[in-house]
Amino acid sequence: MGVFASVNVFAQKSDSTTNGIRAKRINKTPQIKVNIPTYKPKYNLGFIQYNDVISNTKVVPTTQSKQDKILTVLKVYPNPVDDQVNLMLKLDRESNLSVKIMDLLGNEVVTLSNERISSGEQTKSYTIPNRLNPGIYFLKIVASSETVVKRISVL
Repeated sequence: MGVFASVNVFAQKSDSTTNGIRAKRINKTPQIKVNIPTYKPKYNLGFIQYNDVISNTKVVPTTQSKQDKILTVLKVYPNPVDDQVNLMLKLDRESNLSVKIMDLLGNEVVTLSNERISSGEQTKSYTIPNRLNPGIYFLKIVASSETVVKRISVL
């Protein structure tokens, strides 16, 4: 017990005591006075209310028709690519098709194809040049004004 008696013990003061520092007292909380109307959705969860259907107001459809897509790339295989890449695509109308290999910076490395092809679903096969170093590239497929970019790995 004599050993513990010689050790100095430092204690913290409790937080509830004031040390002569006065806290700033806020009398009022600031309020922003702006007249913003609350948002009420016209339709709930995609359903049109009955009153809107029978009234003479025009109901805007939820899906707006965009221009039809010309180019749809269905599949690029095999990936990773060794010596040949196959491209399965669908064209809605006859158009010019350009297939290019781009590097990660967006620079054109190789043009695989630049031809006019007919509409419909088609499978094209392209040979990958030997001078292409192994790594990640992008296959840029352009038909008319539409562009689709797919990532490929070259072994």
